[in-house]
Amino acid sequence: MIRACDLKQREVINVANAERLGYIYDVDVDFETGKINSIIIPNKSGMLGMFGKKNDYVVPWDRIVAIGPEIVLVRLDGLDIVRQF
Repeated sequence: MIRACDLKQREVINVANAERLGYIYDVDVDFETGKINSIIIPNKSGMLGMFGKKNDYVVPWDRIVAIGPEIVLVRLDGLDIVRQF
């Protein structure tokens, strides 16, 4: 079993195209069940985050392929799978 706090600062890589998405900085947890709903990765928009609106990517838990000690592999086949808020 993995705890939500153990996921923070792990790099996320999309296995569909080998793209580095960034590092997990938060998780969405269902407090009633204790299950993790999704991982949240900051979007690198604009130059040094200074220009444009910064949206965070929310990757659903069912898109996670594997969790290693330093890396989380996800399968994202299209941009419609990753929500922004």
